[in-house]
Amino acid sequence: MNQVHVKKGDTVMIISGKDRGQKGKVLEVSPKEGKVIVEGRNIATKHLKPRQMGQAGGIVKVESPLYASKVMLVCPKCGKQTRLAHKIFEDGTKARLCKNCGETF
Repeated sequence: MNQVHVKKGDTVMIISGKDRGQKGKVLEVSPKEGKVIVEGRNIATKHLKPRQMGQAGGIVKVESPLYASKVMLVCPKCGKQTRLAHKIFEDGTKARLCKNCGETF
């Protein structure tokens, strides 16, 4: 899978898993793995070892990636979760459309 329906900076809603129903901003997209990292969602605890002298180790909370199929795009115009439609205009430009309200974004 090398194509993901969301881009970095999009607002998405998680549709399955422990964070179902929560919204967040996409921080990173990995098309090769088909995964996305959503800001403040899917938090995992990670144990860090001190790597240099004087550096503190400990337990930190980090956002872990989740499959892109588990998130739906939220339309910035109508605010609803939506599927994407693509439209190619006469001048050759491409746009993403909301399936609910039909607005481009």
